[in-house]
Amino acid sequence: MPNTAQIAQLKSGVKAALQHDSALKHVSGEALYIDDLPEPKDCLHIYIAQSQHAHAKVTQLDVSAVKTAPGVVKVLTAQDIPGKNDFGAVIDGDPIFADGLVEYLGQSLFAVAATDITSARAAAKLAVVNYEPLPAFIHVKEALAAQSFVLDSKTFYRGQPEAELPLATYRLQGEIEIGGQDHFYLESNIALAIPGEDQDLKIYSSTQHPTEVQHCCAKVLGLPDHAIQVEVRRMGGGFGGKESQPALFASIAALVTHHTGKPAKLRLDRDDDMTLTGKRHDYVISYDVGFDDTGRIRAIQFEAASRCGMSADLSGSINDRTMFHLDNGYYLDHVKIVSHRCKTHTVSNTAFRGFGGPQGMVAMERVIDAIAYRLQQDPLIIRKRNYYGKTERNVTPYHMTITDNILPEITAELEGASNYEQRRAQVLAFNAQSPYLKKGIAFTPVKFGISFTATHLNQAGALIHIYSDGSITLNHGGTEMGQGLFTKVAQIVAEEFQVETSQIKITATTTDKVPNTSPTAASSGCDLNGKAAQNAAIILKNRLIEFAANHYQVTAADIHFTPAGVQIGASLVPFKTLVQQAYFARVSLSTTGFYKTPKIHFDPAQGKGHPFFYFAYGAAVSEVTIDTFTGEYKVDRVDIVHDCGDSINPALDRGQVEGGFIQGMGWLTTEELVYDASGRLRTHAPSTYKIPACGDRPKIMNIHLRCEANPENTVYRSKAVGEPPLMLGISVFNALTDAVASVGNYQTCPNLNTPATPERVLLACQALRDTTAELAHA
Repeated sequence: MPNTAQIAQLKSGVKAALQHDSALKHVSGEALYIDDLPEPKDCLHIYIAQSQHAHAKVTQLDVSAVKTAPGVVKVLTAQDIPGKNDFGAVIDGDPIFADGLVEYLGQSLFAVAATDITSARAAAKLAVVNYEPLPAFIHVKEALAAQSFVLDSKTFYRGQPEAELPLATYRLQGEIEIGGQDHFYLESNIALAIPGEDQDLKIYSSTQHPTEVQHCCAKVLGLPDHAIQVEVRRMGGGFGGKESQPALFASIAALVTHHTGKPAKLRLDRDDDMTLTGKRHDYVISYDVGFDDTGRIRAIQFEAASRCGMSADLSGSINDRTMFHLDNGYYLDHVKIVSHRCKTHTVSNTAFRGFGGPQGMVAMERVIDAIAYRLQQDPLIIRKRNYYGKTERNVTPYHMTITDNILPEITAELEGASNYEQRRAQVLAFNAQSPYLKKGIAFTPVKFGISFTATHLNQAGALIHIYSDGSITLNHGGTEMGQGLFTKVAQIVAEEFQVETSQIKITATTTDKVPNTSPTAASSGCDLNGKAAQNAAIILKNRLIEFAANHYQVTAADIHFTPAGVQIGASLVPFKTLVQQAYFARVSLSTTGFYKTPKIHFDPAQGKGHPFFYFAYGAAVSEVTIDTFTGEYKVDRVDIVHDCGDSINPALDRGQVEGGFIQGMGWLTTEELVYDASGRLRTHAPSTYKIPACGDRPKIMNIHLRCEANPENTVYRSKAVGEPPLMLGISVFNALTDAVASVGNYQTCPNLNTPATPERVLLACQALRDTTAELAHA
């Protein structure tokens, strides 16, 4: 056989720009989601009855009429839970069903299981529920004033900020309100429970955290974890919203099946999903900053208060990450950061792409803009003067030394590629001659830490089978929600064995194959699961090498896996043939793999440590045009440079950058959550909640992936690309701020909060006009 190893090339391994493994199925409608699965015989449908008060004692809950309604098979209240009435992800505080007390408008009261969802909905209305209303805190400032917290406040401290602030040449104080965001995944929450033998249950759940669903369902039923099997093939979006809270819906479906012995499905419609599930935390962040005449920050103090909702959920780690990212890309020598985790009588807010980091970055970028307007300088100049250094000025507020800073290089690259300096001059010239339409331009950087802030979650497992025909089955603990994780991990395994991904079967995530999984979150899906799968592949590869060395009487150094086959000395043996030979020699062709992130540690009591394995970097330049008499605006152009490490799949990474940017832009512009005084969410459907549409995409959008090897030993030296791009959208908000500032001739930083809806832009413009008129009159 001729030796073709040198000319063969692997077409679908690492670095190949493969399409998502389910892309064609997504667009054709052939991809199976939970609601597409055939419903088992006698499947029951569940409706959750919700509280109509934000904070009240439940003085009467009479469901007798509900039980006798047509089609009803079972009605469940808190008294029907055999185990623990709580689905709290970290600490208790989230009851499955309210038991005498409700703490947000929309909280689960009871569930109705009927032969169809229409009957279940109709029956739920027959319940008699009486309340004794109690005082309710709806907004962050109300809770902060009352010192109402779900968790203790925390502080990061470095240097002597109190002593240094009065010594600064300039000093500014300010406050910014940062709105929340609904996940608005295309597939709403859904769970399907199927009974088995010995009280076992199989649960299909649209969740980013199958192990959490398994654990919670077992806890609620009073069963061991091994009695519950959770399976997830794919989700129609997650964005963090399906990390902790799907446990509620899976637990209710499990309870119905446990009590009735029948399959049960709980599928939320959009309105109920938006009412029952948490959002991105909204914040009020105040700052007190001292700086010199060059704009370099001498000392700063932040106080951040977030709306956590009725319970802690994941708010501890989320608010911690806000504290970790209030510096963004800037060195803060003397700094104090105080974080308050406020209890309000609204739905418990939860994980969202960026996990608290974006809110901190928005506040820091506002500080930089405020300094720039005070000194009458280009904000980019102030940004660069405050960047972290390479070998000095490189210690964070949490005492971690940054060793991989590439922001200066990214900044220089993007300045040139976007023609920033010339375009800024053009914006200033346009605004000088245009009385009504105003342009704005902004350059903002991103430095985002990669790793779970909860250290124990930085682990993953994988399972690989090689069948005797050379085909491979791959399973790992990560979940697929459209981001392409399954494709990337398959590419990693293909690279190790030097086979095409067509030989690899990607199987559904399930708790009976890989146990004790971490959520697919914190941008760590590929970092963790890719490394675990690589570990498993290397174990199997070494077994095959050991066998081949003995079988062919060569050394291990003479064996190389190539796309053309396995080069064994002078022979080129097809991968399939070697596998068959190993099988007949009784070599195990199945193994597990495991990975835990190295180098990370953090002491929460001291606020010191090394919480991140590495940082991902990026930068964006956005240009906008606003109408100062209506507040309407458009995003004209965006230029992005984003750091992907040595990209495993540039096509998927580019999709993540573009999608993340658009989602970040939506959060900061049109996506407004409105609660009325009673605590009712008024923006609970597409008719009232505005996510970006196709027409909102910038007309010009230039994206460049910076694909240079990660200095840390990540899988194939890649970097995470899930969350960091969302923060690139901050450049749109800052560009809107810049455009509004032109109304006041750039003399002051506008008091523009997020989301910067047209109404807010209009009010900010008018406020500057009024201020300018007052100064002129004086």
